Amino acid sequence: GAGCALIHPPKCGPLTAEELQPLLAGMDAVVASMDQFTAAVLAAKEAAQLRLISRWGVGYDAIDIPAATQQGIVVAYTPGLLNEAVADYAMALLLALARRVHEGHLSMRQGQWASSWGHDITGKTLGIIGCGRIGQAVATRARGFHLRLLGHDIAPNPEAKSLGVQFVTLDQLLAESDFVSLHVALTPESRGLIGEAQLRKMKPKAYLINTARGAIIDEAALRRALEEKWIAGAALDAFALEPLPADHPLRSTPNLLLTPHQASFGLETGERVSEAAARAIVDLQAGRKPQWVVNPEVFKSPALRATLK
Repeated sequence: GAGCALIHPPKCGPLTAEELQPLLAGMDAVVASMDQFTAAVLAAKEAAQLRLISRWGVGYDAIDIPAATQQGIVVAYTPGLLNEAVADYAMALLLALARRVHEGHLSMRQGQWASSWGHDITGKTLGIIGCGRIGQAVATRARGFHLRLLGHDIAPNPEAKSLGVQFVTLDQLLAESDFVSLHVALTPESRGLIGEAQLRKMKPKAYLINTARGAIIDEAALRRALEEKWIAGAALDAFALEPLPADHPLRSTPNLLLTPHQASFGLETGERVSEAAARAIVDLQAGRKPQWVVNPEVFKSPALRATLK
């Protein structure tokens, strides 16, 4: 094979900085999920041998990229491979909310026969916040349901426009949409993007869907919005704190559908992403630059730990 010895972490799920640091001793490369690679972790003696962090997925907000570059560590990722799976899941959540699938399921599980009246999809308006590759994949699916498409993005792109997305201000999108789906990366600008003021602008019968990053939403404001019925409901697949604690108030918030950050977990997608993440390690070990690198400037740094041919 590739001549790599594989070591698995002692638990599944994202590792905190405290959990991660001791596991890095002797590691040349890591396939990372949402593990917390802070500046302190990257500068720790345990990480002295680390040459590559290969991110399983797209978002790298859990990795301190400037610190990695300073330490000479390459950060690779797998863009473009999760789009379809996440878009499928976002639409699945939209449909589940609109047609109250979960309520019907719970009724049957509890020995009841309490049918739930939901909302029709056709002719409604979907607001897509973040119209990059995943947002566009959602738009493609939404067209099949004859949804009117509104979009908001810091850089409106012609590809989304060609799919029928009408770009509007955030306020207009929130005020006119029956469904609002989030597809932005977590940045300082997008953190807390959806707070009390934005939730109050939404229709009382509107639904909010988040398959991006939890911290994009002010979760306390969302709890209040659902408890006081500013909006009809929400579905969250991402949370500010993951794993979500068992006693977290979101778990008991009404009209809220929760799933454990699994939007990208299609088996076929998982195989492709795992192969790409592993390929980055094999490439760097062989002296080649990985195909997708977050911090290409590291290759010009005297601190670079990898040896390139």
